[in-house]
Amino acid sequence: QVQLVESGAGLVQAGGSLRLSCAASGYSFSSCALGWFRQAPGKEREPVAAISRSGGITYYADSVKGRFTISRDNAKNTVYLQMNSLKPEDTAVYYCALRWSQMGNWYEKYEYDVWGQGTQVTVSS
Repeated sequence: QVQLVESGAGLVQAGGSLRLSCAASGYSFSSCALGWFRQAPGKEREPVAAISRSGGITYYADSVKGRFTISRDNAKNTVYLQMNSLKPEDTAVYYCALRWSQMGNWYEKYEYDVWGQGTQVTVSS
């Protein structure tokens, strides 16, 4: 059974940093593209970043470009989201997700096949 488990939740002041991790099990990790999404209270789940199977291609939402970095370690079956210069508007539950297909749009929720349970990030002003 494919499973994703996020970690790294925390409360941080504006301008601070956090690193989220997402550990995967139950499938060939290196054969899947991965993404991070987030959902703030009362809002739709929105795309944050994505990374290709090899890690050679990355995508970012405009709102996080230059501040967040997605990476993966296929030997550890883990994908990371390094978040710097955090802002209060980054407060949300963050979800990692995987997709088998290499086609389609990285920012569309329906492209993803498996989701983690989410981890809370709170940024205070």
